Amino acid sequence: MNRFFKKVYEYINPSVNPDLAPAFDEWQKHIPTLWLLGKTGAGKSTVIQAITGSSQVEIGNGFQPCTRTASLYQYPADNPLVSFLDTRGLAEASYDPAEDIAICSGKSHALIVVMKAEEPEQLSVLDALKAIKRSGKIKHLLVVHTAVNSLSDEQERQRAITYNHQRVMEVWGVKESTWQQVTADDGLNPYHPIIVDFIPDEQQLIGLENLNTVLAETLPMLSLLSNKQAHSNREEQNFERLRKEVLWYAGAAGASDAIPAIGLFTVPAIQGKMLHSLANQYGVEWNKKDYAEFISMLGSGFLLQYISKLSVNQLVKFIPAYGQTVGSATAAAMSFSSSYAIGRAAAMYLYHRSKGETVSKELLKTTYQQAFKSVKKVAEQQVNQNKADKKDKHETSK
Repeated sequence: MNRFFKKVYEYINPSVNPDLAPAFDEWQKHIPTLWLLGKTGAGKSTVIQAITGSSQVEIGNGFQPCTRTASLYQYPADNPLVSFLDTRGLAEASYDPAEDIAICSGKSHALIVVMKAEEPEQLSVLDALKAIKRSGKIKHLLVVHTAVNSLSDEQERQRAITYNHQRVMEVWGVKESTWQQVTADDGLNPYHPIIVDFIPDEQQLIGLENLNTVLAETLPMLSLLSNKQAHSNREEQNFERLRKEVLWYAGAAGASDAIPAIGLFTVPAIQGKMLHSLANQYGVEWNKKDYAEFISMLGSGFLLQYISKLSVNQLVKFIPAYGQTVGSATAAAMSFSSSYAIGRAAAMYLYHRSKGETVSKELLKTTYQQAFKSVKKVAEQQVNQNKADKKDKHETSK
């Protein structure tokens, strides 16, 4: 192994491990939070199941109290990428949303108002919504209508949805001409009614695609969680099981790179921990020869990125990769994207190694590049939202 590969190996595997707690803490601070506001039995579990794709999620299962009137659920539990805040105290006359607003303030977040179509009495929800609107802290609002199939008459169903939706929009200050539009300039209209309901006879959850599309625009990280693609082989199926873990490491790397004088040391250490964790999943161990082979197979784009790190130039904004310029991507977005891409490529390399097989350099390099591109836009959006959240939190503390 030549001197350069030895340097990269030592960079990913430092002799003295840095304290990674600040990096992981920083990432935890910016995990997107979805605040579910709705009466008991409105269908909040259904909404969470639709977002996470987990039929095991139920309100009360995994939720931990975080304020006097609300509980927080993190998904996935071990390496969370999103949090759900469930308010349970709406029916209490003394309910004050101030504490719940504080939980969401300073994070990428959205408020999801969940309403059963057959329940026109929503005074507690509307009163809480008025206080939230006055605070000015919650920027994104979605309204999800559930249990629509309990109303068999189609016209009655539409009237019920329109009635509940219009009252929410009036509180939020959205004109009727605006929320009635199905599409906006950049995709689906986030203020348009979203319908999510489970049809038992057909074992089908309706409205999932629209909900995921709108949420992906509001909270970019969710687009990666809900990105379920068809798998052409066993290796891809196997990586799907590990994708959330790789995303968690990538998010931590990106968040730590935003901390002055921290990212230079923590990003490679986080990537190293990810590589070792993946190796454990496949029942193999890394050695210097494997690292050298893996790094060399990733191509010039990967090597140039590490050269920039090794030169302690964390502010590099233009790094040649894949024959094009990354452009104005921040160091944090670069660390997020490259960490995910490294994890994806490593999973492929380790899978084939665990089978006693070889993988072509061209396939591994292409896999790295495609993985990088698949999260680059989301990483940049997440970084920008983190910056905006920090600004809001700073202004709030004044």
